[in-house]
Amino acid sequence: MDSNKSENLISKINTASFKTLFKTKPYLHALAMIYNWLLILIVIYLYKQLSIVWLYPVAVIVIGARMHALTILMHDATHFRFLKNRKWNDLISNVFIMYPLFTSIEKYRANHLKHHQHLNTEHDPDWVAKLTKREFQFPKTKTEFLLTICSYLLLFQGVLDALWFIKRYKGAEKKTSLKSEDKFLKIEFYVALFILLSVFSLWKFYLLFWIVPYLTSFFMFQYIRSVAEHFGELSYEDDLSSSRTVKPTLLERFLIAPHYVGYHIEHHLYPGVPFYHLPELHNLLMKQKEYKEKAHITKGYFRGLLKELGRVD
Repeated sequence: MDSNKSENLISKINTASFKTLFKTKPYLHALAMIYNWLLILIVIYLYKQLSIVWLYPVAVIVIGARMHALTILMHDATHFRFLKNRKWNDLISNVFIMYPLFTSIEKYRANHLKHHQHLNTEHDPDWVAKLTKREFQFPKTKTEFLLTICSYLLLFQGVLDALWFIKRYKGAEKKTSLKSEDKFLKIEFYVALFILLSVFSLWKFYLLFWIVPYLTSFFMFQYIRSVAEHFGELSYEDDLSSSRTVKPTLLERFLIAPHYVGYHIEHHLYPGVPFYHLPELHNLLMKQKEYKEKAHITKGYFRGLLKELGRVD
């Protein structure tokens, strides 16, 4: 966002209160990471103990949602909002989030920072890449959107997205001056994972409770959130109307918008604010006339976002 416009928005905000929003609290980030992993392990344990077939789809949904939640934490780490020590910031994020999801924070950062610098322009790699995909071409009817979501649950679209991401991020970090990924460490991780799964005969569980959720609900939630952030019925007149803040229901917060990721306009205005301070930032901005009148704020994903897809069924 234009620096002058940013200054205008915060002109009436208490400077001390505003500055505290940029302070990181690593323990909150770490606890959130532990929480997500514990939920994944608990779901797997409960299913194994109960062995009720119809609970498997529920497990896939919950695990995919927690995978998605972990990437939100990685997103904060991409902006170095986790640890001040950048080496450990990236190492922990890679080992406990990105390597398990088959990529690295370095690859993501090379793409994501350009997205912030060139939002919704021909130099924004996210914007350019998504505009070529049918899933991100709007307007859409509610039926078209819901059918796309269903295609993820059938493995079809998730597999396509996984291949698409691999192609997009391949060598992405080499095109920037940012630090490249540690390929040796990444290989060590996958060798250790292979040995662990083989020694303890866990390949079946890995397939059922990691690969399947990854290729279905994980990418499905990623897609819904991506649409909410920058697509649908947006005017793109300025920075306050080029992305969308969504206030989710309690269930939507668990599934689609974990860790306050729905506050997306706020994040683009001030990416240095960690996720746990975004609600407070939103409340401060809502006191500013320009923000309150122009910011595109939607109530709910299924209640509000579906109404903003731009085409009537």
